[in-house]
Amino acid sequence: MASLISEKLPKFTAETLKLAAKQSQRCHIVPVRLRRAIKKYIREEDVEHMRRKVLNLSQSFNEIKEGLVEDPLKSLEQSQRWKVKTAYGDIGLRYQEDQTVAYLAARMPSVYSSLYRVLSEVRRRVPDFTPAKVLDFGAGTGSAMWAMMEVWPRSLEKINLVEPSQSMQRAGQSLLKGLKNLPLIQSYGSIQALSKHVNKSGRQHDLVIASYVLGEIPSLKDRITLVRQLWDLTGDILVLVEPGTPQGSNIISQMRSHILWMEKRRSRKLQNAAKKASNDLMTRKTGAFIVAPCPHDGVCPLQNTGKYCHFVQRLERTSSQRAYKRSKDNPLRGFEDEKFSYIAFRRGTRPRGPWPLDGMKFETLKEIRAKRIPEDLDINTENQFTMEAAAEEDQYEDDPASPYDSDMSETDSVTVNDDAAEEEEEKPQADIGSGWGRIIYMPLKRGKRVEFDVCRAMNDEGTEGSFDRVVVTQSKNPTLHHQARRSIWGDLWPLRSGEIRKFYT
Repeated sequence: MASLISEKLPKFTAETLKLAAKQSQRCHIVPVRLRRAIKKYIREEDVEHMRRKVLNLSQSFNEIKEGLVEDPLKSLEQSQRWKVKTAYGDIGLRYQEDQTVAYLAARMPSVYSSLYRVLSEVRRRVPDFTPAKVLDFGAGTGSAMWAMMEVWPRSLEKINLVEPSQSMQRAGQSLLKGLKNLPLIQSYGSIQALSKHVNKSGRQHDLVIASYVLGEIPSLKDRITLVRQLWDLTGDILVLVEPGTPQGSNIISQMRSHILWMEKRRSRKLQNAAKKASNDLMTRKTGAFIVAPCPHDGVCPLQNTGKYCHFVQRLERTSSQRAYKRSKDNPLRGFEDEKFSYIAFRRGTRPRGPWPLDGMKFETLKEIRAKRIPEDLDINTENQFTMEAAAEEDQYEDDPASPYDSDMSETDSVTVNDDAAEEEEEKPQADIGSGWGRIIYMPLKRGKRVEFDVCRAMNDEGTEGSFDRVVVTQSKNPTLHHQARRSIWGDLWPLRSGEIRKFYT
């Protein structure tokens, strides 16, 4: 790897840059205790009957996509199975027993894996955030709750679940039977019910999450109304997750714009009121900024480009998914890729910090070779970089013969992921200032050259953003080229302050 020369003390080294930038996860394995709970719940189901249930559920999801409307007046024409109330009552698809069982077998492992990925990144980006009280809206069978218990196993004290489907509530409770050291869990059928039974001072939650539920609300007006209510219940961080489709990404983009606009307007009003009253009415929680995935709070640079922001998490299929999911022609793969779109807001203002590449100077390949002593000249640098990166090339390659490691571990003892969480927290952290861009879509690796698209901030305040193509070559910057070959879709990319549309070619 190329050496680094510091003009001033840099915050990162070449190795810590790579560790801090890595946000993606390889093929995720659903924890053994969740796999065992799902198998136990559906063990008496007939295989062919279950496959029909899974197929019917998939068709219902397709109907939901077709039913999304942007005109709130048209939402009145929706099917009777939609029950949308602007007072945040019953919403979405009413899961019956058959649909709930199908969801557990086919969808819950995938949804859990994407939520684990999202919440793990929130924990890495905000290491001081330890939620004690949580609200899970549209909880379903508890996918987000299971993910939270894995990501923050020691801090959770109380989890409020809002789920209108009684069958989903019963299934979620059944999955938890036999588990120890659970936080206090309370279920409600609607936000109205939660507000009725919880006094006003107790309605603030450290973390609020709404996953795979906004797409079940047919009109933009009702979605905005709901998200505003969720934001009012948020004391610190709000996380929204939707399927990684154009529709799901569009919903996330709309909610992103509205929350940021609403908080900017509120901040201006408070500032004006404070000036007139000659005192400081502003609080630490005024305003909002984005923890992930966006590295800025400006207008989304993907608007009107024909592209949409989404990510992918690969997971090893569980035995229930392999048993009940159909494959028309080819053998069912040992894994699947769950595509998702998400946004994580935090109350307050975006912190500022040094940009990761500030204070660092990189040598070219020619300069490195010139410094080598004669006995080292026979080293083939090109092969060195190629061989080191070869193992990273197959991140999303299809492998129908992928082994099912999860089958062998389903008889293991049930453990909590405390040690893994502590180990990950010791790694270098990428702060949520403006110095880290986000890699959107898979990089193109072309010999000694790597190209990828980065969403990035344009200033220290993170008020403006851009979407740029980054090109890193081995000859000009071996160190960053080495990192680029290991970077994949969803990772961060380090930047230097003042760099605008000029990178490392």
